[in-house]
Amino acid sequence: MSEEKRQTNKLRKTIQGRIKSSLSGFLRAFVVAMLVLLQFLILILLPFILSSYTIYIYAILELLSLIIIISLVNDNKSPSYKISWICIALILPFTGQIMYALWGKSTSKKKIEERVLAKFRHGFSFLKQEDGIIEQFIEKYPSKARMPKYMRSEGFPLFKNNNLEYFPMAEDAFADMFDELEKAEKFILINFYIVAEGGLWDHFHEILTRKIKEGVEVLFLYDDFGAMLRTQKGFRHSLEEEGFQIRVFNPIHKYTDKLYMNYRSHEKILVVDGNIGYTGGFNLADEYANLINRFGEWKDNGIKVVGDAVWGLTVTFFQMWEASGSGNFINYDKYRPTAKFEQNDGFCQVISDGPANNPNNPIENVYQQMISYSNEFLYITTPYLIIEDNMKELLVVAAKSGVDVRIITPYIPDKKNVKYLTNYNYGYLLQNGVRIYEYKPGFIHAKTIINEDSAIVGTINMDYRSFYLQYECGVFMAEEKIVDTIKKDLLSTMDECVEVTYEEWKNRPLWLKARQSVLNMFSTLM
Repeated sequence: MSEEKRQTNKLRKTIQGRIKSSLSGFLRAFVVAMLVLLQFLILILLPFILSSYTIYIYAILELLSLIIIISLVNDNKSPSYKISWICIALILPFTGQIMYALWGKSTSKKKIEERVLAKFRHGFSFLKQEDGIIEQFIEKYPSKARMPKYMRSEGFPLFKNNNLEYFPMAEDAFADMFDELEKAEKFILINFYIVAEGGLWDHFHEILTRKIKEGVEVLFLYDDFGAMLRTQKGFRHSLEEEGFQIRVFNPIHKYTDKLYMNYRSHEKILVVDGNIGYTGGFNLADEYANLINRFGEWKDNGIKVVGDAVWGLTVTFFQMWEASGSGNFINYDKYRPTAKFEQNDGFCQVISDGPANNPNNPIENVYQQMISYSNEFLYITTPYLIIEDNMKELLVVAAKSGVDVRIITPYIPDKKNVKYLTNYNYGYLLQNGVRIYEYKPGFIHAKTIINEDSAIVGTINMDYRSFYLQYECGVFMAEEKIVDTIKKDLLSTMDECVEVTYEEWKNRPLWLKARQSVLNMFSTLM
């Protein structure tokens, strides 16, 4: 971290960061991994067990191959998904086909997803488009009308009367959250993917337990996989004893026979009294606020919403809350805003998505539109760049059309194989005019897409997992002031980056090229 940024990190002056691992979490992960591995071993050994029936197995194999090919060709899944399963079927001819029947077919998780979608439909019933808002937006921004109308068609209303604040670093966002949490009077809603016991959590915990004693309702939702490795055994139970209402999304030991553990809640939301809301790339762990050093300087960003659009974050929170539990539907109206907001033209939309929507993924479609409708510039920040060919083609077409297309990725990775795949995806883009920067101070975890008309800040990575395997959210904004603020931050960030050239990419080591080619076959499974 630069000395200037170190001095402006207010949290460093009051919070001591630390890393704390959970043995019980590792043991849980190990047991589940062994159960999954056992399933794989049984399937791999099956052909040897049935070797005396070779002729019959060969006939069955041919029939299964035909069925799988027909199924994949007619499936609405992405090309990368289809190619990955074809590779598995080729490498493991008999076993791979059984794996596909168990885990690859769209119907294998249908019942679970139907239950999730029922909860989501209940949530969407509380999202109504206020009359006249779309028309007012079109009148003010006639060239920007198409995207809000599309998002409205997918159930996400356009809100006005919002004041937006952009945080270029996560520590700035957390400092502001602490200030607002201190003012909470009615309720606090919290949803994070990763929760790690440390200095940041200690400060959150101290404020939240105090607020509970004051009569504030605290609902805390987190992802099981994201929390289990860095929270101690009994974490949930101890919080419930303190008065927290807790739900955990998709415990990893459930549905191991369907590999449903691969679907995670990657959303990050904090709402105070229904009036103030936050989202962004940051998780509840010390490295996100640069309280500890992991992978160099950690750059994340976020957005604060004060106004009508906070209701969109509240509904998104409760959709995941209900999807993480059972019982009767909740009446969301109890958590309506407690303040009246000043009338202004601060328009924005809260969007969300997840694997239950496959193959209809509104966030991926919104990103594609952001790329297609850019005329002057398109800037993207993402920790991982593993995208479909059609997304690559849209970026290339934009660059060839004269749009200044730039993408910022990390210089220091948090996952080496994912970094290799990210680098592999550079080639075609660099060759065709897209400029790629790597954040030299460390790891950039910010998720941003911005053009001259609008911006989205949220939890969405430019990769297969975010578009198809994880529940995500973000805030779409079109106000000139906030768009300009985000643009300035990204340009400033590029000054701290190294630009990757096509010649450098072509001359990468042979061992890396070979490894990337193999990894790319399974990019959708990583």
